[in-house]
Amino acid sequence: MIRLALCDDDAAQRAAAGKLLREYAAARPALTVKTSVFSSGQELLTADEESGGFDMYVLDIVMPEFSGIDLGIRLRELGRDGAIIYLTISPEYAVESYAARAFYYLIKPVDPAQLFQVLDQAAAALEKRRAACVAVHTREGQRLIRLDEILYAELLGRTVRYHLVGQTHLDTVTLRGSFLKETAPLLEDTRFFQCGASFLANLFYVTAVEKGFLRMDGGARVPLARGLTALARQRWQDYWLNGPKGG
Repeated sequence: MIRLALCDDDAAQRAAAGKLLREYAAARPALTVKTSVFSSGQELLTADEESGGFDMYVLDIVMPEFSGIDLGIRLRELGRDGAIIYLTISPEYAVESYAARAFYYLIKPVDPAQLFQVLDQAAAALEKRRAACVAVHTREGQRLIRLDEILYAELLGRTVRYHLVGQTHLDTVTLRGSFLKETAPLLEDTRFFQCGASFLANLFYVTAVEKGFLRMDGGARVPLARGLTALARQRWQDYWLNGPKGG
C-alpha cells in the first residue's frame, strides 16, 4: 500500500488535485493508494507525527503559516523519506524546492498524464527502496538491513558500525577483509557515496555538503577525505536531479 498526503490551502485547487489522485488510484489498483487530504501544513504535520509518516507528499507551495517548501524541510527534519511532489502556479520556486529534496515539481494547471507519470516513477522508486537490502554479519547472526534504513557506515577498529534511521546502530563481527570490501554491495546503489577509507554515507539523508564533511539528518557529521568535497557535492546534486540507480 502507498500512503499519500495531499496538502493545499485552496479548496478548489485541493478538490482538483484530489480528483486527479483518485483517478490515478483507480487506474492503478495493484498499488492500493490511500490518500489523506489536508488544508494546511500544520494539519498535515499533526497527522504525520501521529501516523509515522507518508510514502508520498503532494504539496502546494504557496500556503499561509507553512509554505510548501518550509513544510517539506520540516518533514525531512522529522526523518521522513517520502517522495515530495510540488504543485504550484509559478516556476520561481524550483530552486528552493531542492532544499526539501523534492522528487518533482509540477506547474498548475497540472497535466494529468504528466502527474500520473511522476507518481508512477515515485511508486517505482519506493518499491525499489523497500526491496533493496544488504546482509550484515553480527555477533547475533546474519541480519538483513534495508538500504533506506542506513544513514552512514563507519569503520570502528576491525568492525563496521551501520548507523540507522531512528538513532540506532548495528555492528558487524570482526572483519576479515577491508572496510571497502564490506561496504562494496552498498556502492552498487548510487545513493551511497564513499567518503574516504573509513566512512560511507547515504546521499538521501545528506542535508548539506560542507568543507570536509557531510551533514546528515539528525545532525551527525560524516568526515570527507581530503579533496572529496567537490565530488561529494556533485554526486549529491546528481542524485537528487537524476534519482537513484541501483545495481
